Order: sequence, then structure tokens, then C-alpha cells
Amino acid sequence: MKIYEAIKKDHEIQRDLCYKIVKTSGNSEERKELWKKLRRELEVHAVAEERYFYSPLIDTDKMQEDARHGMAEHHEMDELIHELEETDMSSPHWLATVEKLVEQVEHHLDDEEEDFFKKAKKVYSEKEAQALAKNYENTMQDYRKSWPESIPGNDGKGEE
Repeated sequence: MKIYEAIKKDHEIQRDLCYKIVKTSGNSEERKELWKKLRRELEVHAVAEERYFYSPLIDTDKMQEDARHGMAEHHEMDELIHELEETDMSSPHWLATVEKLVEQVEHHLDDEEEDFFKKAKKVYSEKEAQALAKNYENTMQDYRKSWPESIPGNDGKGEE
């Protein structure tokens, strides 16, 4: 498997969770559980993707701007996640903010799948893409198990 397929596999998990969470209401157990899963997936994915997809691209002229753009979008999503953590789940503001997050996630995934992956295929060799996928998947697996403590800079919030 190459890095593109590994990332796309996780994108499908994110899309599914995004689709489900906007259909929840109030301070329900379903919303709490979906939020925990979505937050974990987004945070773990951002760390692994930045390390094994974006960081190596920063050094290339062809992809430097795209890599910075992708990481900036991760930061924007982090800000929305933080806002959601500070907001009452039953409030209309929480739902409006999660809808904004879902829109941002969908935009980011589309950017990668429709543009960045095509460009990166011209930068990464087959062998590099396979090695990056292995490292990415190992990090995803390890960090999912130890989330939220595994996230750099995380103070352990969000785990009840």
C-alpha cells in the first residue's frame, strides 16, 4: 500500500463520522461517543499525516506551498476542535461549530484527494510512497491506542 491509499482509507472513516455526527442532537450519548471518535481520528490523523506526508514535501519546490496549506488547514481544524471542547454540546452553537468543522474537514480531504495526491505522486517514488504508508499506518495504530496522551501538546483533555 502507498501513502495515498493509507490516508484515503482514514479519510473514509472521517467522512463517515462527520456524516453521522451532524445528525445527532442535544447532549446525547450517541453525540458524545461520535464526537470522541471523530476528535480522536482527526487529531491522530493530523499528526501522522504531517509527519509522513506533508513534512517530507516541505523540502520540495513542487509541493512546499501545498504542504504548508494542508498543515494550516489542520491548525484551523484544531482551533474548531478546541472551541467545541469548550462549548456545551446541547447548545445551538455546538452544532453550528461542528457543521463548520465538518465543512472544513470535507474541503481538506477533497484538496488532498483531488490535487495534492496527484502532485505528490510526481515527487515520491513507489518505494518511498510504500515506506511512508507503513510509517503512517504504524503511527495511526499506536496513537489511536494511546489517544489523547499521544498527541503532541495535548494536555489530556477530551477523554472522559
